Amino acid sequence: MTIQYETIPSENSECCRELCNELMVFQKSKAQIRQELFDSMNFETRMIPSIKSALHNHIVVVKDGEKPVGYVYSNISPKETYANDFATFFDLSSVRKHDVGCLSQFYLREEYRKSGIGSRLFEMSMTWLHQFDDVEDYFIFVSNGNSDALEFYKRKGFVFSHEILDGFITVLRNK
Repeated sequence: MTIQYETIPSENSECCRELCNELMVFQKSKAQIRQELFDSMNFETRMIPSIKSALHNHIVVVKDGEKPVGYVYSNISPKETYANDFATFFDLSSVRKHDVGCLSQFYLREEYRKSGIGSRLFEMSMTWLHQFDDVEDYFIFVSNGNSDALEFYKRKGFVFSHEILDGFITVLRNK
């Protein structure tokens, strides 16, 4: 294994297409509530719109040699971005400042899990998010059924906030 971490500009997000689509299939396989919602979720409907609506984007791809095996996508966005036709992800009045940070997508192929790679990607994401002095609130949205991810983020200091869409998504925040 020759593991490399590469921060890429959002214009090069196409290299995450396959991994993002795998993430959606993985989330659907874990889901116990409203699996059908994942049918329309993919790189084009999730990552691209998120990149376009964010103020700042951060993508780190992890490769084994030249082969991408995982990624983390984080962003800084106006808090109003998280109240849309799909859902209202958190009580906007609970966020004092205009912008929020979000670890938006995180995926690592199964054979690379539990080796420290995920922790390194998480730390790279948090380091980037915390450089924005005007952001106090950080969110992570975990799809239902993904208890491993939920516990991972809790071990990293995030706490349960609430559920949305009748339990389809668990919202975690930094405080």
